[in-house]
Amino acid sequence: MPKRKAAIAVGGVAALGAAALLLPNAMASQDKDATAAAGTAKTLKATDASTLSAQIQKQLGTAFAGSYYENGKQQLVVNVARGDQNAMAQAQQAGATVREVDNSTTELKAAAQTLKTKATIPGTAWAVDPRTNKVIVSADSTVTGAKWDRLESTVAGLGSNMATLRKSSGTFKTFVSGGDAIFSQVEGGNVRCSLGFNVTASDGSPAFLTAGHCGVAAKEWSDSQTGQPIATVDQATFPGEGDFSLVKYDDPATQAPSEVNAGNGQTVPIAQAVDATVGSTVFRMGSTTGLHNGQVTGLDATVNFQSETDPNGVDTVTGLIQTNVCAEPGDSGGSLFTQDGGAVGLTSGGSGDCTSGGETFFQPVTTALAATGATLGDGGQAGAGDEAGAGDQAGAGDQAGAGAGDQAGAGDEAGAGAGDQAGAGEQVGGDELGGAADPSAAAGDPAAGDQAAGDQGAAQNGTGQHHKSRHHSGGN
Repeated sequence: MPKRKAAIAVGGVAALGAAALLLPNAMASQDKDATAAAGTAKTLKATDASTLSAQIQKQLGTAFAGSYYENGKQQLVVNVARGDQNAMAQAQQAGATVREVDNSTTELKAAAQTLKTKATIPGTAWAVDPRTNKVIVSADSTVTGAKWDRLESTVAGLGSNMATLRKSSGTFKTFVSGGDAIFSQVEGGNVRCSLGFNVTASDGSPAFLTAGHCGVAAKEWSDSQTGQPIATVDQATFPGEGDFSLVKYDDPATQAPSEVNAGNGQTVPIAQAVDATVGSTVFRMGSTTGLHNGQVTGLDATVNFQSETDPNGVDTVTGLIQTNVCAEPGDSGGSLFTQDGGAVGLTSGGSGDCTSGGETFFQPVTTALAATGATLGDGGQAGAGDEAGAGDQAGAGDQAGAGAGDQAGAGDEAGAGAGDQAGAGEQVGGDELGGAADPSAAAGDPAAGDQAAGDQGAAQNGTGQHHKSRHHSGGN
């Protein structure tokens, strides 16, 4: 079997402003233009702030009440439970800006547990926002009547200083549909998903991470709609404690570079997996809408998706990253990463779109690596993978009982038949780029323009499309 090279791809760069931020000179200017921090607070890049936050959290223990990154000042802000002067001094000495807050991490977690017990309603989500020191509770457009009353009453019972309730536009859903994809044949049609990051499995074989609801929907995956399978699901989790899958390439000679093809001639090397920090800028690649950026708005988010197999059921996923980065059907499973090459997340779901905006939730890559025992690229760079224990979330069957059909409704959001996915511009300049469904992708962006002509129709029409991957022979 010929040696293959796997790479993450997208259909075109839709957000030119986001693309500009990824240019080398922009990356250099972030450090060059940093102003001196007041007092003892360090000037940090977002990835360094995440590392510092983890160190301070370990030092402070229960006194630590969350942290966030101030992009403008390039400083880490650490919340400390009110009255603990020793903890404040420790955090300041470590290089953070410190503020006293009323709600401890223990109290905020207790509030989230109350919501889980009393208000697990399809179309709801909640996450801790360290900037407000509250739990932010969101309800989509489907939460009305008695459901809204129940949610509102539960939030009110937590106290005004503990939680805030808000309405979210659209409907919380996993982002299924078009894009440059990996495919699987299942009963009822095709399933279509996106590749997130190439990794090395714990046994040394090449593999990739994608969303868990892909892995429970289908076992074998191909790089073309009618092609033979090239990869097989090894582990999958959805719903439950995450939304991630480890999929191994069937050919052990597959080359799986640790990089993101950002479009417009840019490739971002992925050097390590990093934890998200509230307030930091992140970039999302998606085959439907291309490159978009935004900020992390919450951590350890819980999202209650409406079950696609049970009208009265709910698929609850915990431990997600909440952001204000937009996404649309077909972007699911794509890469969330930092400007300097840190792998942050895998697109799970959300609400809204890239015209009116919205919010999107991501599976943390560090958690997925730790659970599966995988490492980024050719190994050794993952960090979190060192703590693996591959069996902790092992076996696609662990979550498959309820989930195996959850996303397999081939065409719930997709529309037409399997034939509609053909001709997605899959051979553009030797690369299977296809799928730039965003109308803005062709306007003013040379890279996107090359693909736009044949890609508009395919990207949003496939049956049961999930996320998007790219698999091609040769280099980028």
